[in-house]
Amino acid sequence: MGRITRLFRYEQTSGLIVIAAVLLALVAANSPLAEIYALVHHTPVHFRFGPLVIDEPLVQWINEGLMVIFFLVVGLEIKRQLLEGHLASYKRAALPVFAALGGMTFPAVIYASLNWADPIALRGWAIPTATDIVLALGVLSLLGSRVPVSLRIFLTALAIFDDIGAVIVVGFFYGEPLSVMPLLVAGLAILALILINRFRVVLPAAYIVVGLVLWVAMLKSGVEAALAGVFIALAVPLHVSDSKVSSPLRHTERRFHAWNVLLVVPLFAFFNAGITIDSAADSWPLETVSLGVIAGLCVGKQIGVFCASRAAVAAGLAQLPESITWMQLYGVALLSGIGFTMSTFVATLAFDDLELISSAKLSILIGSLLSASAGLTVIRLSTATKIVRGAKALSSGK
Repeated sequence: MGRITRLFRYEQTSGLIVIAAVLLALVAANSPLAEIYALVHHTPVHFRFGPLVIDEPLVQWINEGLMVIFFLVVGLEIKRQLLEGHLASYKRAALPVFAALGGMTFPAVIYASLNWADPIALRGWAIPTATDIVLALGVLSLLGSRVPVSLRIFLTALAIFDDIGAVIVVGFFYGEPLSVMPLLVAGLAILALILINRFRVVLPAAYIVVGLVLWVAMLKSGVEAALAGVFIALAVPLHVSDSKVSSPLRHTERRFHAWNVLLVVPLFAFFNAGITIDSAADSWPLETVSLGVIAGLCVGKQIGVFCASRAAVAAGLAQLPESITWMQLYGVALLSGIGFTMSTFVATLAFDDLELISSAKLSILIGSLLSASAGLTVIRLSTATKIVRGAKALSSGK
């Protein structure tokens, strides 16, 4: 439990930093600093190595390059939890699995039902399906020690399985038209990572070189390049007996976790949250894209997570932890509507039109803010109720 507590404190700090980055981006984009923000945002960054040329604006290097670290940490957390963590047994993993499935399905259905007649808008169906693990845990941490550890673990597990679903969705539905030769190179790089894992290689240079080849190949093939981090993470061995580092996976996760939550995610937030409020707000309340995103996050998420959890427990497929009440789980279902990082990431992949992207981003911010406020209120009330009951029990001598 000590590691969970330390992680929770980390997420509290990172959540506040991300919120500060979002506010700073909004101020920069809606003030006299707007031109400077746009200049930095679109600064061209050119890389050339022989015939290999990568020429992208700075924001794309953040979204497709630096976000590799985000997906690396997500992949490491997923693998560790599935092999020896809180998700290593069926009983422990079943409830957040069903919750994540419901939490992705209902928002997608709500969004699609509102945008069915518009093929362009329909591409954003996955925007409200993702939960931001950093912000969700950061918001939950504001309630401090009154939050049961098992509730934190459930939210973490829910977000992890949510991330697995988001990775699959991005990989299958939001890649560009595929280029065969780079795709073959990417396949060879993945094969090399498998061999590195089988031979229990712990030399960081091996993962860096092969991972770099994989990233470039995925970038050129049309597959979302940032997902290279997941493949690299899955190749890192959990245990190696004849190495100075007994658990390369844990060691790598510790090294990159702080960089991820304190630098990568805030930078992504700063470069992607700079919405010009006036232009985005002119049309967003009337757009089905905006309605779909807000309804998906605020309504679809809570219904999907809570109802899927109740159904799984009622059917005997999962078990509610003893220290969690249904009211607390409903509060977490509300918090799962905080979808900033992955939702924004999907929005940038789903749409080419800048107005649609801005409208979607503004809706994500609004939906996430509403979900955070509602979730905090419900969990605060539920924990206060338990404290009052406990006090009454003590006073009566029971």
